[in-house]
Amino acid sequence: MSGECILEVRKLSKAFGGVQAIRSVHFSLMEGEILGVIGPNGSGKTTLVNLISGFVRPDTGQVFFKGKEITGLPPHKIANLGLTRTFQVMRPYHTLSAFKNLIVPLNSPRVRQSRGGKLGDRDAVAIDILDEVGFERDARVPFKTAGSLPLGYLKRLELARCIALKPEVIICDEVFSGLSMSEITSMIPLLERLRMDGITMIMIEHRLRELFRLADKVIVMNFGEKIAEGIPHEVMENEMVKKAYWGTEKKTS
Repeated sequence: MSGECILEVRKLSKAFGGVQAIRSVHFSLMEGEILGVIGPNGSGKTTLVNLISGFVRPDTGQVFFKGKEITGLPPHKIANLGLTRTFQVMRPYHTLSAFKNLIVPLNSPRVRQSRGGKLGDRDAVAIDILDEVGFERDARVPFKTAGSLPLGYLKRLELARCIALKPEVIICDEVFSGLSMSEITSMIPLLERLRMDGITMIMIEHRLRELFRLADKVIVMNFGEKIAEGIPHEVMENEMVKKAYWGTEKKTS
């Protein structure tokens, strides 16, 4: 890690009607770091990600990316700056082939600018990216429609669409959810490789054992508030965290 702060969240709050979904959440993310965001169901994890990535506007608070305030910017502008995300409920173009799903990000202003407006054969680039994330080129999986792919491939397709944007930060919203243990085991080296390539990550996860293999630190959410932050296994010894997980996640291994 370089020690430079790439993302800073300052006292974000958001209410929906009379329900306070997020209350004064703050944290910072360093370049090259993997930050885990954990907490019981309904604790505000996905709302927090939606606020950071521009899908929801905060009531109060600020978000800074590489020192520039991005609070309230629309999602496509935030993505074009280099902060991308996956979705817990995948959103592919179901009727398009897997590799064609990457054509939109490959035609983004960010990618065009990074390549000087010249990318070459975008279809070939898309297939190469899918190959990197585990699509079997020889089995012609990249050419199958996204709607026909099993869950494991759809998760990889979500990551591939992020990678196509040449991001500096990827937010992964439950990338392990619904996967078998073997699928998770094969996904972990991909995430480690992204980190080695210089990509910073935020990971929302319920699979704590697998998350703790990757995360440098975690923040714990409960009822919309951050109740703890620190090294994974030390955080799980926090009494407030034990209470939040009582009856749901009492063990991490």
